Amino acid sequence: MTSHSQTTTTTLLRARTHHHHPKSVRVEQRVVVARRTAGVKVNTKARSRRRQTRMTTTTARESNTIFATSAKCALSVATALIVSGIIPSPPLAVAELNSREANQGGEFNRGSAQQFGGYDLRAENVSEKYGTDLRLSNFTGAEMRDSKLVGAKLNGAYLMKAVAANADFTDADLSDALMDRGVFVNANFTNAILARVVLTSSDLNGANITNADFSDALLDNTMQMKLCKIATGTNPTTGVNTRKSLNCTGGRGDVGSPSRYMTEEDAQKPEAQFEASRFSAYQTK
Repeated sequence: MTSHSQTTTTTLLRARTHHHHPKSVRVEQRVVVARRTAGVKVNTKARSRRRQTRMTTTTARESNTIFATSAKCALSVATALIVSGIIPSPPLAVAELNSREANQGGEFNRGSAQQFGGYDLRAENVSEKYGTDLRLSNFTGAEMRDSKLVGAKLNGAYLMKAVAANADFTDADLSDALMDRGVFVNANFTNAILARVVLTSSDLNGANITNADFSDALLDNTMQMKLCKIATGTNPTTGVNTRKSLNCTGGRGDVGSPSRYMTEEDAQKPEAQFEASRFSAYQTK
């Protein structure tokens, strides 16, 4: 009470000294009290937020510890089951395609469409091991150095970015294949059919193209000129002269393209390899 009385007395004296009305003094007192109360509330909220942060951090650490322990236990159990033979081990995935898709007819069940995307086929006799019917098959990014695909039917196959240096494509039919950005250095294309293939940005330096048919193939101008220097013979299957198929004697305006059959009536049209129903998710019959 004494302290309160002294504070009140001091306030009244200050009011008289400055000629303040007592009502003004009460207003000043309320302002001071309000400011002090606001400060207390701010401090209380800050302490509450710090407590909540500490609790959240602790909970997160505990959850992470529980999750890590559960994951380790699950992995240990799965490993034990696989080792014991109770559950079979998962099939090894090679690139984006696997052997089960190949057994089912390939992606979208189109053609023979075997899947070799990213496979290591070095020095492999592909034709002997997997058969010669490799139409629409996928060899994207495959390692094919020194591999053998003699007599293979590779119509519409995907060989983008394939590394097939020294590969043997003798008597192979590569019509409509996508072979861009591939490495075919010193590859053997003797008697091969490469009609309407796409070979842009591919390297065929040193390749053997005797009797090969490049009708309407798409090649870089530089590579076309290099091939023209070594082109010789006539393809035994199509009867097309190799130099003529490469347009070695014509101007750039006469160079063919894989889609020429769509715009010119006299252009040879590719033969359908499969029924239309195999290219669609919908049945046509």
